[in-house]
Amino acid sequence: MSTGTQNYYEVLGVSKDATESEIKKAFRRRARETHPDVNGSHDAEEQFKLINEAYDALSDPSRRANYDRFGTADPRMGGAGVDMGDIFAGFGMEDLFSTFFGGGGAGRGARMNGRDVAVQLSITLEEAATGVTKEVVLSRMVPCDECSATGSASGEGAQTCPECQGTGQQRSYRKTFLGTMSTSVPCARCSATGVTISDPCQECEGQGRIPDREHVDVEIPAGIQDGMQLKLAGLGEAGVRGAPSGDLLVGIRIQQHEFLHRQDNDLHCRAQVSISQAALGADLEVCGLGEDNEASIPAGTQHGDTVRLKGKGMPRLRRSGRGDLIIHIAVHVPKKLDKRQKELLTELGETLGDPESRSPMQKLKDWLSG
Repeated sequence: MSTGTQNYYEVLGVSKDATESEIKKAFRRRARETHPDVNGSHDAEEQFKLINEAYDALSDPSRRANYDRFGTADPRMGGAGVDMGDIFAGFGMEDLFSTFFGGGGAGRGARMNGRDVAVQLSITLEEAATGVTKEVVLSRMVPCDECSATGSASGEGAQTCPECQGTGQQRSYRKTFLGTMSTSVPCARCSATGVTISDPCQECEGQGRIPDREHVDVEIPAGIQDGMQLKLAGLGEAGVRGAPSGDLLVGIRIQQHEFLHRQDNDLHCRAQVSISQAALGADLEVCGLGEDNEASIPAGTQHGDTVRLKGKGMPRLRRSGRGDLIIHIAVHVPKKLDKRQKELLTELGETLGDPESRSPMQKLKDWLSG
């Protein structure tokens, strides 16, 4: 399904002049109807993704205006750009919606607290060096505004189950040849939660939370390393009927740089020099982050030598100072020479002498130093 080929207003079942509130309510209703956990049709997952796509386009004023004008929410057509991150991460799969769609509530041992939500962001090495703010769009459970997350229409909240007196369990007795055996079984009236709601909120069906789609800014600090994870407390999915929310876990992946390789806080790059530059020394402008990355190549530099620029590497995460920029020297030997170049190199070779004519002790020193 390609963006712009669908009528997003028809997808959500709203008119073109629908208000922001009407669009949000339509999204929540359609999300309940099409979520793969409750919709058995073969294309439920595609329908669910399309509804999220439609809501993402129509819930943001600039993207909606772009869609109304051009028939697409593509930011390249004038809309605002968003780093989507993992937009469906909030639905976490497993049984994220099981308690929401289950009606009676979670059973004993089931999770009342909100789940953590995990997303992954890809950033450049330059962004890792300076720090950056990225926006992700999350589909997740949020507190229900209609009942203030109480789950009840009146706001009264849950009451202790009169059947099990709040234990969530009932005793079951049966006679066997060994005598009367008793076991604990989940309370059917409260679905083992220990509480009941006499007037469930129609919006959240008594859960105190509803599916929603939100934009969240993630501050990525300078110096972060590939594979690290940031935790934003309380920005995961909401708990059942006001229980604590989970956290938002943001995994960071740093894109490979074309010329630089990172090792801890140091950066490595390769610089190619000519035979004359290696022999005589030279000042080179090398690839690095930021400006003023000039390196002085000392006379007599050998192939494979390194030159270190202090403090030109990556910033140390949440500390002062930076790593170094380490330049690996590659001496370029030309494959083709014209007549004059051959003459000059021949003359130079005669003046330098044959390296093999050095004494055994000199050769040993060369071998040890190599």
